[in-house]
Amino acid sequence: MMKTLPKIQTALPGLLLCGIVTLAALGLEQMEARLLGRAWLESLVLAILLGTAVRTLRGPDARLEPGIQLGAKLLLEIAVVLLGASVSAGALLGHDLSGLRLIAGIAGVVVLAILISYRLGRRFGLPRKMALLIACGNSICGNSAIAAVAPVIEADGQDVAASIAFTAVLGVGVVLGLPLLVGALSLTQAEYGVFAGLTVYAVPQVLAATCPVSASAAQIGTLVKLVRVLMLGPVVLVLSVLQGGLERRRGRARLAVSQLVPWFIVGFLLLLWMRSMDLVPYVLLAPAHAAADGLTVMSMAALGLGVDARAVVRAGGRVALVVVGSLAGLAGVSLGLIRLLGV
Repeated sequence: MMKTLPKIQTALPGLLLCGIVTLAALGLEQMEARLLGRAWLESLVLAILLGTAVRTLRGPDARLEPGIQLGAKLLLEIAVVLLGASVSAGALLGHDLSGLRLIAGIAGVVVLAILISYRLGRRFGLPRKMALLIACGNSICGNSAIAAVAPVIEADGQDVAASIAFTAVLGVGVVLGLPLLVGALSLTQAEYGVFAGLTVYAVPQVLAATCPVSASAAQIGTLVKLVRVLMLGPVVLVLSVLQGGLERRRGRARLAVSQLVPWFIVGFLLLLWMRSMDLVPYVLLAPAHAAADGLTVMSMAALGLGVDARAVVRAGGRVALVVVGSLAGLAGVSLGLIRLLGV
């Protein structure tokens, strides 16, 4: 305990700054909602932008680094664990949307979209880790997937911030433009709900993209989106094992099981199972979800505080092309699944 106290004290200044940036981001999100009727930029994105702005104006500060690093890693891992309590696999399996065929199809779309996006990123010359972050973000659940995958593949703050920034901007464009495709693609309300659930990044964005069309499209889109979110655990687990194999092939020491399967992934899957078995008290679900959201925003503030904005701008053109191309690939694969299943 005595050895831990100096570490906590050293981290406090950086954590305090992360907390201030987090509160500012949350306040700006509320201001957006009041002035514009909707928060077009989520607090998670605002936290990165504000953190990056602070780092750019202040420059590096050795006193703040321990807390910033702790916020970007440990707080994010705790948030990933708590996300497991937000999704119930059993509730999804109880709905009939072509049953297990659709669920299997969604899993196939996620895997195929990750492979297409990753290959596209590498072809455009992006670093392996950034290409993987963009692939997982586009294919699963946007910012949350990027945030969850980052600590597993040991991505740095520059890659994470660039990936989230571009997917967030594109996510807003998707929400605005997707309803226009209902007529252009001759989609029924049910088909559009599935299409939105497969292509839009976040659950709130799915609602924003489907509610203008119909209530049934919103319900179906949300359910499909939640199935995509369920893919986050298995994908991160596979990446963790692959990362361990890569380390061994490079001649580094053999990794322990705890390194191949990080503690926060085990915690995520355990909480997801407990939630599905109704073992998590209902009264704890809302606080767990709120805590996960808050810690994720704070960890994004920490990531932003570690980012040099000039490096992100230099990477901009290629990243933007890869993100747009990845989304186009995901949309094409999603339409193929809809036509195949005849939802």
